[in-house]
Amino acid sequence: MAHTGTGFFDRKGNFFKTAREATVSDLAGLLGQIGEGESLAPGIAYMMLERRAEIERLFAEHDAMLGEEAAMKAARAAAEPMGNVAKLPSRPAH
Repeated sequence: MAHTGTGFFDRKGNFFKTAREATVSDLAGLLGQIGEGESLAPGIAYMMLERRAEIERLFAEHDAMLGEEAAMKAARAAAEPMGNVAKLPSRPAH
């Protein structure tokens, strides 16, 4: 007898039974070929999905560090308007 079902498609249009499988396929596609022979990308993609919260926390920390780095560079530039150039004392004209 016929019945209905639910499926999920990755970005390439491949059908998967679960959302997890479709997402892993998309992540693996983003990673591309990793390693010789059979790609390690699907396994890495699976681990990325499993450790998503940790990865997102790392990216949030990275973004915060980039903000701090930019603030330090801006403060340094404001304190040293000429950068690494030192102004020489003026000499009297002869």
